[in-house]
Parts: sequence; structure tokens; C-alpha cells
Amino acid sequence: MSRSLRHGALAATAIVFSIASLSACAAGNDAPTLKVRPDNAATSVDHVKIQNVNVITQPDRDTEGPAVVAATLFNDGTKPETLESVTLPGSGTTVKLTPAEGDGPLVIPAGGRLILGGKGNASAVIESGREAAQDGSVQTVAFSLSETGEVSLGATVVPANSVFKDFGPSSLPSPKATPTSSESAPGTPSEDASEQGSQDTANDEDTASE
Repeated sequence: MSRSLRHGALAATAIVFSIASLSACAAGNDAPTLKVRPDNAATSVDHVKIQNVNVITQPDRDTEGPAVVAATLFNDGTKPETLESVTLPGSGTTVKLTPAEGDGPLVIPAGGRLILGGKGNASAVIESGREAAQDGSVQTVAFSLSETGEVSLGATVVPANSVFKDFGPSSLPSPKATPTSSESAPGTPSEDASEQGSQDTANDEDTASE
């Protein structure tokens, strides 16, 4: 075998080993195919990032009640941002914002974050939840920020089950009260008989006194 042919065979062998090595690395724990990407909506504008956005409804499709907007807002800027409003364009419903504690605006501190939804966090409540969105659909959510302006994105509408249970509406409908067996409805035979007995006793006392 000539020297040129030997060099060509060695080069081909090196390429094969290089490809095999790259394939092995790609199949490791950091392989792109193994990275799970969440379905929650996310976007970024300038120094503001909005992640994990969902509209979360009541856990039961047949249950009426409020829904909520769950999201995490990050502020990578040097100035605080105020979340002035959250709206659902095209739905005709309002979203009530409430801070985690006390009263006042919902502020995203510089270099910090603001969480909507979940225990101990601020909330964005949609009073007419069923009218605003249906489970499984995509609802446009618009965040109005004091410095950045309006940021909109499409959020998936999900019921407050499974991983969304702790971030769903805190106001759940209470079951209707039902009368117990010991309670008697007005005008029942037992009450009528008792009243009649009292009247007869009074009449007998009046006759005896005469």
C-alpha cells in the first residue's frame, strides 16, 4: 500500500471515531432531545421576562366560579416596574389584581420577580372565569407594565388539577346546605299537633276556673 493510501485510510478512521464520540456525547444527560420544555407560555421584552403563564379555572368543568392568571414576571432592569393591569383581550371580562400583603400596587423590583398565583403570592382573579375562557383553549393575556408598556402572549387554559392545583382559584364554591333529619319543616304534623295540644290545655284551664 502506498503512503498516500495509508494516510487516506487513517484520516477516514479518525473521522469515524470523531462522529461516534459526538454521537455518544449527544446521547448523554445533557442531550437536547432529553430536555423537557414546559408548555407554559413565556415571552420577553427588553429587560422584562414573563414565564409560566396559564389561565387556571375551577377543577370541575361543570363548576361555576372565578379563574386566575398564574405567571412569573422577572425584571432584569435597574428600575422597578409596576404591573398596572392584566386583561384578557376579546373576552370582555375584568381581572382583579391583589398584592400578597396589604394594599397598593404590584411592584416588580429591579433585579427581582413577581409571582401571580399560589399561596402567599399576589393574585390576578377573573371573576367570570367560565365566560372568559374554556379549558384546553388558548387565551390572550395582556400585562400592562409602567415602564415597558403592554406585553401580550397566548396562555393555555387549564383546570386547577394536578400540578396546577396549588395555583388555581382560592375561592371555590361551597356545597349547598341540606336540612338534617332532626330539623322539621314549618307546618309539619308534629308541630301542628303540639300547637293543638297547647290550645286544648288552655281551654280546659279556663273552664275549670269558671
